[in-house]
Amino acid sequence: MAKSLSPVCKLCRREGEKLYLKGERCFTPKCAFERRSFAPGQHGKTAGRGNPGSTGRASDFARQLRAKQKARRIYGVLERQFRRYYDTAITRRGLTGLNLLQILESRLDNVVFRLGFASSRAQARVLVTHGHFTVNGRRTDVPSMLLSDGDVIAVREGSGKLTYFKELDAFAEKRNAPSWLSRDLKSMSGSVARMPERAEIDGSLDEQLIVEYYSRR
Repeated sequence: MAKSLSPVCKLCRREGEKLYLKGERCFTPKCAFERRSFAPGQHGKTAGRGNPGSTGRASDFARQLRAKQKARRIYGVLERQFRRYYDTAITRRGLTGLNLLQILESRLDNVVFRLGFASSRAQARVLVTHGHFTVNGRRTDVPSMLLSDGDVIAVREGSGKLTYFKELDAFAEKRNAPSWLSRDLKSMSGSVARMPERAEIDGSLDEQLIVEYYSRR
């Protein structure tokens, strides 16, 4: 499975804001962004237009690129796969930008994270890859699997005996599942009730800029 090997804290610094890629650590003083919020690299503090910390006006292309990169990094998707999601979003009825965000939200690793079964999407990806979850009763190890309305996600019976999942109740109770998902902590399962509406997805994402980025290429 392809994945980004870049230090995740540098990704936050590059975008000029916290992307909460390390889960609980991002809420503590240990977060690298708290100490160095400027872009990484030798010229990070004196970055050019469009970069974090810059006072100059960014070009349209720079703003579009940053919007696309931010979404990619939040969901942990590489460029080729992200482009495939965009191509799929074009073919669906409705707004292309919203279709794209709904596709990203319907990824199995994201749903596991949204249900509170992992502290970050990266951790959710590892748990899925190790085969700890089932979808509609069948074991799966594909984090990029796209879910549909009515799909049921559950912790695999054998995995429920592990210490992590035995202590998961206390952690999951602190996080509310979004309204487009239903969750049962007793059975360690959840289901997709419907696709999320725009107001239920990260408001800092600018899907229109992403559409503009790919439209000009």
